[in-house]
Amino acid sequence: MSSPAAFQIKVPGSTANLGPGFDSIGLAIDRYLILNASKSNAWRFYYVNQPAFHPSLESNLIYMTAKELAEEHGKTLPAYSVDVYNDIPLSRGLGSSGSAIIAGIELADFLLNLNLSIEEKSWIACRAEGHPDNVTASLYGGMVVSTQSKTKVASVLLRAPDYDFVTVIPDFELKTVNARKVLPENLSFKDAIEASSIGNVLVAALLTGDGATAGKMMESDKFHQPYRSELIPDMEKITQIARKNGAYGTFLSGAGPTVMSLVDHDKSAQVCQCLQEAFPDYECTVLRPVGEGVRTHIVAPE
Repeated sequence: MSSPAAFQIKVPGSTANLGPGFDSIGLAIDRYLILNASKSNAWRFYYVNQPAFHPSLESNLIYMTAKELAEEHGKTLPAYSVDVYNDIPLSRGLGSSGSAIIAGIELADFLLNLNLSIEEKSWIACRAEGHPDNVTASLYGGMVVSTQSKTKVASVLLRAPDYDFVTVIPDFELKTVNARKVLPENLSFKDAIEASSIGNVLVAALLTGDGATAGKMMESDKFHQPYRSELIPDMEKITQIARKNGAYGTFLSGAGPTVMSLVDHDKSAQVCQCLQEAFPDYECTVLRPVGEGVRTHIVAPE
């Protein structure tokens, strides 16, 4: 297939961990990274709704992921001009880097006819990101539970839980590398068993529609939230307001600083309104799981 004149790649954002599912559970959400690409004489990326964000090609995660994958296959990427629409805020715990990596892999696979399987894309993405939760959610869609070793990744695809996620996005960034610095180097064997069992119950509760138990497990995490919460000064207040208005439980999205609450559909607007009133400088919104992962389609004839 010759290179198309124009095409679009659409990647959902994600929330990860969901409390105790540390570096393992990812959920695709309805915030998107969209690439509208058209043939050009040189590569160019323009961030339509983020005009102040203009990384060089050498620091553009989408382009560098695609370029490195092309070089691994002994090929060269044909040049495109790319208009990027991104409503996944950077360094907020909503999978911005994971979606960029998936977009880059999809870009190379589509343009160079690499015919990568979705499992191959998953492993490439996990190697690049270092953990599987965000990238697998953006790749597959829905809720994905994964484990990654030095040589492979194994994922189980699950239906997206039928809840709303009331989301508080603070007005400051938190780099994942900084959020990892506060984590302990070790957990005792006893603590590790308890932490793992909490994650197991969380998954079972979500699959059976037991929101109350799922919420309790989200707030009972022992892997990362007890340590990272000190970086999110408003988390306790957010949790209290959300619970008072009917949320089942509240958790850090990814490494933070975004905080999410698990809520039934009929209560999410009320919870969101109360949180917005309490935190007028933050973005409070209702996000929903999506069952579809990355998609590419031609928008103009070849």
